[in-house]
Amino acid sequence: MPKLKPTASLVASPPTDCPLEECLRIISGAWTHKILWYLKNGPRRFGDLKRDLGKVSPKVLTTRLRELEDEGVIVRKVLPTSPPTVEYSLTPAGHEFGPVLEAMVQVATKLRRIRK
Repeated sequence: MPKLKPTASLVASPPTDCPLEECLRIISGAWTHKILWYLKNGPRRFGDLKRDLGKVSPKVLTTRLRELEDEGVIVRKVLPTSPPTVEYSLTPAGHEFGPVLEAMVQVATKLRRIRK
């Protein structure tokens, strides 16, 4: 059988600083999509998030929350209570992930139906 000659792509290469890769890098971290999911409807305290997520360790959750804060996706607010309460919420940029997550849920639901 003759070897097929490779053809050039009809689609231009993505830019080297592709914004899609930036978004995927942010949401691909362990637990990140679930953290964003639970924060999309409003602020949550650390303990609430821990309960929402289930088997996540406090260390991993703390690390992930710090990373999301550094990325500008969430805000950490210390409330003046005794003992101090910490609350996490999405920034305006963080809220932009809401429709993305919803769209991913819709695609996954359709794919599950197709595979059955």
